[in-house]
This record gives sequence, structure tokens and C-alpha cells, in this order.
Amino acid sequence: MDRRNFLKYATLAGSSFTLSSCISTRKSTSQVEVSPTVSPVAASEPLKVGFVYTRSIGDFGWTYSHDLGRREMEAYLQDKVKTTFLENVNTDIEAERVIRQLALDGNKLIFATSLSYTNPMMKVAPEFPDVVFEHCTGYRRAVNVGTYLVRFEEARYLTGMIAGKMTKSQIIGFVASEPIAEVIRGINAFTQGLRQTNPQAKVRVLWARSWYDPAKEREIAQALINLGADVLTQHTDSSAPVQLAQEKRIYAFGYNHDLSKFAPTAHLTSVMSKWGKFYTDTALAVINNTWKSRATWDGIGKGMVDISPMNQIIPTDVQQLVNTKRQEFIQGVAHPFSGPVKDQQGVVRVPKGKMLGDAEQLVMNWYVEGVEGAIPQKSL
Repeated sequence: MDRRNFLKYATLAGSSFTLSSCISTRKSTSQVEVSPTVSPVAASEPLKVGFVYTRSIGDFGWTYSHDLGRREMEAYLQDKVKTTFLENVNTDIEAERVIRQLALDGNKLIFATSLSYTNPMMKVAPEFPDVVFEHCTGYRRAVNVGTYLVRFEEARYLTGMIAGKMTKSQIIGFVASEPIAEVIRGINAFTQGLRQTNPQAKVRVLWARSWYDPAKEREIAQALINLGADVLTQHTDSSAPVQLAQEKRIYAFGYNHDLSKFAPTAHLTSVMSKWGKFYTDTALAVINNTWKSRATWDGIGKGMVDISPMNQIIPTDVQQLVNTKRQEFIQGVAHPFSGPVKDQQGVVRVPKGKMLGDAEQLVMNWYVEGVEGAIPQKSL
């Protein structure tokens, strides 16, 4: 599969660059879009941009993928920006201190890359009305606070399609993190894709109750294999599940970025979040004084999520089938939750000819048909 390159920002200096919107046309009913109060950045000085990370950039997971986006932004904008990142920020008190210090240090754009930063960011933002704050996976916005997320469910659906064609046991193991709507939505989208290519296959889910715990993820992956899974997928951040799949000579899907180097024969493809273009476009909007608070939630068509190149062990006809569906997502003529969609009890949740709206997806707390087990209570 060809990777789509970002647009080259070669004529930024001294140009009247027009920012193309990277905002999805499918907007949540709760979306807010308001005028900013920020001041334009002087053309002679770089825009200072701060990033707050929950873990080390060496996790090869969620934080690593965001740092790839930061580096892509630097590569495109060069001396137009100057970035700072802070790692392993995990408590509300620490996050509030770090976010405030970044603002005091002159950062006019601050990206907070975890849902856990909600309260600290919303507390600090009113103190700095001339600073733009962007919150990943967040849902609360203000005049100088925006939110952003990718439509993981599109890429999840594609990996489900592949799993349906690659399983022999008819059992797929899903290593899940925390039982929040984002994760449940991903499990369901994967299962929808699975059932398109293999209606007999089932998804068994076990929960790590953690976003990053390599030992626990490996333990759960092994438990799923013991339950009959011959394909693994994950919504956790380490490479442990795909590495175990390599050892056990079964198949696996990665998450966050391309994990093929950890499992050359077992890895089929990865769900990849692609933050670079969003970070670049947001920085340009602040530089050009065109930034507005909004909820960004974009998919494959806007270049914010995709799958990595498929392992050539996947049959050519299956790759073609996946590429066709991928193109339909890009064109906006396909949806991971197009009806009819039934839940575990066989109740039609989305009738034929309809699709599950954004507002319903954002609070999803039920499994689709084909997922085994029950959703545990949240621990967050």
C-alpha cells in the first residue's frame, strides 16, 4: 500500500499560505467552533510549541507516535517553530504545573496528548488567553482550547477484514486497555470488518486495565492464545502482543504505528495514528492567526489514521478487498457502523440504510454481534 505524503510547505516564508481545513465533515453535535483571542505570532520569531506526554518517547507506542508527529511538524516548518516536549507527566498536580510552566515559558501552542490532562488543561487555559491549547482525546473546549482525535475505527475495520480471512480457528484475541467508549468503539469496528469477510468468526476480549504494561499485555495475549485465538489485535501501547505472536507463529496486528520490525512474519499490518499533518496545520493556523477552537475528529481521508503496508503473506485478493474498502472510507461512501448493526443480544441498534452517528459513537457502551464476553466497569 502506498503511503500518502504530506503536502510540502515549501513556500511558507513570506507567503500568503492558505491553510486547508483538516476538519472532518462529519461533526459531532457537541462540536464548538469559536473565534480565538490569541495574538498573531511575529513573523521574525518562531512559534514556540509545547508537548506534554504521559510516557517516554521510547515506548514505541502512543507517545512515540505523537513524537513522530512533532518531528514531522518540525521537518516541514523548520525555523518557523521551536518545540519542547516533557515526558512521563502522569498526575493532575504534575500536569497542571507542567502545562502552566510551558505557557509561562512563552509557548503559544500547547498539545496535551492524554485524556487524563482534561482537568489540568481546563484549569490553566483561562489564565493564558493568548495561548492556544489542544487536547488529544478530550471533549471539553473553550475559546482557546480545542480537541482532536483520529477515527481509529476506520483502520480497525480494515484490520478486522484481514483477520476474517487469515484465521483458521475462527477466534480472534483482542488485548484491550480500559473500558471507555474509544476502546469499545474500536473493538466493535474491528468486529464489523471481521464479520464482513467471515461471519462465523468471533472476537474474545480480555482487559489489561492499563494503557502500557508490557508484562501484563503479554500475559493477556497468552491467555487469549490458550482460549483458541490464532490472530491477536490490541488497543494497548506496547509491542508485547505482536512479539508473542511471532514466538507462537500466529498472526497479529499492531497499534499506534508500524510494528512490523518486532514481528516480521507474524505482523499483518498496524493501525497507525498520523499526527504530523494535524500538528503542522495547527501550528500554521496559530502563526497566521486563523486558529479557532473546534473538535477535530478525522479519518483516513484526511490523513490522520491509516494502516501500515500489508504483509505480503496476505493473499492478493484480500489486499485488494481491503484497499477497495479503504478507498470507500476516503471517499466518504463507507462507514464502520453502517446498518444493519446488531448488538450481542441480536437487537438491531442501527437499521439498514442508516449509520451510527458521532454522538452515539462517543458514548458507545455495548458490543456488536460477534464479540464474546461482557464489558467491565470503568476503572478511570
